[in-house]
Amino acid sequence: MLKIKPFRILFYLSFIYSFNGYTQNTIGVLTNTQDSFNGYTLFTSQKETYLINNCGEVINQWSSDFVPGNSVYLLENGNLLRACKIENLDVDLPGAGGRVELYNWEGTLLWGYDYSTSQVRQHHDVYPMPNGNVLILAATVMTSSEAIQAGRDPINLTESTLFNEQIIEVQPTGTTTANIVWEWNINDHLIQDFDNTKDNFGVIEEHPELLDINFLGVSEGKSNWLHVNSMQYDETLDQIVLSTRILSEIYIIDHSTTTTEAASHTGGTYGKGGDILYRWGNPQAYKQGTSNDQQLFGQHYPHYIPSGSPNAGKLIVFNNGNPRVPQFSEIFILTPPTTALGEYSYIANTAYGPTIPDYIYKDPIDETNFYSFFLSGAQELPNGNILICSGANGYFFEIDENNNKVWEYVNPISAGNILTQGVNPVPVNSIFRAIRYATDYAAFTGKDVTPGNPIELNPDLSNCTVLEIEENELSNVRIFPNPTSEILTIQTEQFIDRIEIYNALGNLILNKSNSKNINLKNISSGLYIIKIHSEETYFSKKIIKQ
Repeated sequence: MLKIKPFRILFYLSFIYSFNGYTQNTIGVLTNTQDSFNGYTLFTSQKETYLINNCGEVINQWSSDFVPGNSVYLLENGNLLRACKIENLDVDLPGAGGRVELYNWEGTLLWGYDYSTSQVRQHHDVYPMPNGNVLILAATVMTSSEAIQAGRDPINLTESTLFNEQIIEVQPTGTTTANIVWEWNINDHLIQDFDNTKDNFGVIEEHPELLDINFLGVSEGKSNWLHVNSMQYDETLDQIVLSTRILSEIYIIDHSTTTTEAASHTGGTYGKGGDILYRWGNPQAYKQGTSNDQQLFGQHYPHYIPSGSPNAGKLIVFNNGNPRVPQFSEIFILTPPTTALGEYSYIANTAYGPTIPDYIYKDPIDETNFYSFFLSGAQELPNGNILICSGANGYFFEIDENNNKVWEYVNPISAGNILTQGVNPVPVNSIFRAIRYATDYAAFTGKDVTPGNPIELNPDLSNCTVLEIEENELSNVRIFPNPTSEILTIQTEQFIDRIEIYNALGNLILNKSNSKNINLKNISSGLYIIKIHSEETYFSKKIIKQ
């Protein structure tokens, strides 16, 4: 006789999928164990944005006329915020975009805002603010004469311009316009010790709150001397976390200012100013260390871990490891030293702490096996696992507290083409960032999250089973046809009290009493769970509606 498990346990597990020995797949989901965090993963590839479940089945998809430019976010109301790339030859740098779009859950474009001229261009990141506004990261053009007046050594100005980094906060108006309500610029917070006749002259090692315009990092004096590749906002602190790949540093700045205050200096003290509150990763940038003290190398996506995760309040960052020898990537979790909430401690004439991160992940067998020279990110999940996007390879994987891989996925879109399962993707399936949302995230309330097909062609989900429900245990009950397009019949000698159909979020969407069949004609195609009650027992099984 079928052993019936308690409903509260079975129901919780019935929507977590498991792959056993699924290494024959080359794209899509390679591994999915019972230890993975059940949720929906969001990423953009070419002009499409996908939300997939842990089996790689598409929950939702949004289409744009533009390729990424680069970040994408799913908002709590189910809307999608996405940066897009439009042509601009005047402000040309890797990761450049120029346009921000907002779509509803159904894929209708609600707002399309271009921030791209001969003098400015959005690039890499945007961020949805709690008040409905949008932060936009942009590069603005400094002429060579402006750069020299700001204190740049002319020898270290190998191109005709220098790109300044700007953040604006915009309030969307209409369908294509916005009001700029706040602004911050790095060129208001520069220092140099090269020429005392020019602006910003001072003692660099005494002013870690300012940025040395003559520290080149790996820019070689080119226009793209900062390359800020990430901009994340923390609502609790009302602060912004920035990442400069060229200089290999993290910066934190205040957002609780007016635009005028954001352009002012505080002399390293806390107050209403736009100076750097905290920096970490490469202390030689402010003359408080050497190359031996450098810990970050071309990093991406530093951000505060949100509440609800074990390391909430700490910073997590993907340390790419480019350039260094040997080449390998790491995940860091670190705690910035503070004197109070949002106030960072600093001892004069030293480097900002910590000396070492609280946590470091690198490949446990051979550190060089894990390397992404650009893009990428890491996210701590509510259960303490870490979702890692090795962006250059289009490879996502999730690790548990013991650094075991419990979920793996390979982007099945290469050079704009959707690949067939079994094909090895050539290395042009890169992804900027991947984010997983819990199934109880507010965006999914009232939404149709019925799983569709995986992205890849000829997918193989043969090993995708529902935990705690073993198909061979149901030999005394026959459910057919499965998959079905309409009528589902239950063949059993037992009397059936009622039949219930649940979607992938556990919502009851259909039920019928005193019958051995149920009509699925009016529900969407996808994966469901059927729960069959008989007297005081019941069992569950996965079904597929075609």
